[in-house]
Amino acid sequence: MLKSMTGFAKRDFERAGFNASITLKSYNNRYLDISISLPPAFSSLEPRISAFLGSGIRRGKVECSLRAGARDAATVMKVDLELARSLHTALRSIAQACGLAEAPSLTTLAGFEGVLGREGEFDAQALWPEFEPEFVAIFEDFESSRIREGQATETNILSELGRFAAGLEVVKGSAAVMEESLVGQIKARFEEVLPKGYDEQRMLQEVAVQLVRFGINEEISRLEAHIKAFGEMLAEESPAKKLDFLCQEMNRETNTIGSKNMFIAAAHAVVDMKDSLENIREQLRNVE
Repeated sequence: MLKSMTGFAKRDFERAGFNASITLKSYNNRYLDISISLPPAFSSLEPRISAFLGSGIRRGKVECSLRAGARDAATVMKVDLELARSLHTALRSIAQACGLAEAPSLTTLAGFEGVLGREGEFDAQALWPEFEPEFVAIFEDFESSRIREGQATETNILSELGRFAAGLEVVKGSAAVMEESLVGQIKARFEEVLPKGYDEQRMLQEVAVQLVRFGINEEISRLEAHIKAFGEMLAEESPAKKLDFLCQEMNRETNTIGSKNMFIAAAHAVVDMKDSLENIREQLRNVE
């Protein structure tokens, strides 16, 4: 089953005295790269969230953000004035050393962790049992979006695989004609060089040698086996890398057929087969 690397889900909820929302989105990426944005008071949850997401996603650029605010409007805020003064002094020193005229703004100072916070500290780790079900729920929505897009991609890939198989049938139909043509050319060459007669066994040996060089039955058989294997791999979990490797093998066999081919119809079919493989590989870059 194919899953898209792109997905999106958003969830608003109320838990443990907080109004909160989680946004989860992902993009194509060769490896797994998880980026998490949390309010300072919840920063200790980052390892838990990262492990949770990493257990269900194999690759892609994943961005997760949590926003949370206390429901109690009368919540008392606390200010660490000593820390604010120290920061102000330090920032002014940096500005002077760099020849900058600007002074630290209130927004800059208030943005530093610890300067401004809620009265009454809380343990973010203790809140995880309250927040975890919401992460589970949003992950289910996120996975659904990836599966839907993955199914659409799979449909496109199967269509291209069908186009490849149709091209192979054209090539297969010309294989016997190619052999007959090759035998005829070799026989005509023997008759031209040896008009008074030639050794039939020697001619057949030469035919066998040339069929090894220019025959395409082995390539056709391998491609038929690859097409069957492709369909079986699609049913596996996260098969994108294996399918990409298989496409490379199929492309090599197709190139070999193209180099041996003698007929225009088969040449056109080979071009179409190569194009369908490239389209499949492009689609595989979008899935897990």
